[in-house]
Amino acid sequence: MDGLGVEAHGVARRFGMVQALGGLDLTVPYGQVTALVGPNGAGKTTLLLILATLLGPDHGVVRIAGHDVRTHPRLARDAVGYMPDTLGVYDQLTVDEYLAFFAEAHGLPKDERPRRIRALLSLVHLDEQLGQPVHALSRGQKQRLGVARALVHRPRVLLLDEPASGLDPRSRVELRDLLRSLAAEGVAVLVSSHILSELEEIADRVVLVDRGRTVGEHAMADLAAATRSRWRVRSLDPGRLMAALAGRADVQPLPGAAEVGPLTEAEAAALLAELVAAGVPVTGLAPASGALESVYLAMTDDRR
Repeated sequence: MDGLGVEAHGVARRFGMVQALGGLDLTVPYGQVTALVGPNGAGKTTLLLILATLLGPDHGVVRIAGHDVRTHPRLARDAVGYMPDTLGVYDQLTVDEYLAFFAEAHGLPKDERPRRIRALLSLVHLDEQLGQPVHALSRGQKQRLGVARALVHRPRVLLLDEPASGLDPRSRVELRDLLRSLAAEGVAVLVSSHILSELEEIADRVVLVDRGRTVGEHAMADLAAATRSRWRVRSLDPGRLMAALAGRADVQPLPGAAEVGPLTEAEAAALLAELVAAGVPVTGLAPASGALESVYLAMTDDRR
């Protein structure tokens, strides 16, 4: 599927004296996972509320699946699935009743609802909770239920605000696989999260926001290639490794390893070739931090 699931241009929103968004631009293509990254107070949640049609922009143009949220809010709303950072649940309902409520709200045919609910519970690994009260779920299970709720009407655009919050490591891996599979099916996925290592594994591209404005938009592959970061080198012979690195001013010794840099990917590859040529038994070379983390820290350096 070609085109853009989300288009936002010059979006502004003020709350009294606070300018939450000051002319932000954003695109989210179909068939890709886009990461929305920025510090607290950057305007991420405000933007997601506007994209979900739960809050109106003061200025700017927002289109969801080609529908302007001002002139065709119902069509935009029908195309979007939204999971907020704090999920509200109806504790008096069972898990399947909860999803059935939203299936009815979205107009799913009555005879289709039981099949769709079972499929969603299987998708988020909550099969065993069928018939269980929502209040009995753990926080992580409620997060997974929130993902199922957002998908109940098969949206073309999926908006997720901190979806990995409260999830255990296995559930995070399953969420990552789910989002990648949805993107492969043509869904436009936008994920806001502070877990940058997770985003780096999930996202095809990243949009950086700060103080209510877009400050960068990059393909993840290009970001990794261009970013200078620290690299960690491990060796079977740490003494020989340090001898080969002698004379460099950017080296920090570690137990059985060393950190070098900052380097680009190309510079790290050249260093590896030099070490191997010098006879150093290198067992590993990897970034000490991800490219996305390095860019984020540079963006927020003035906040220290």
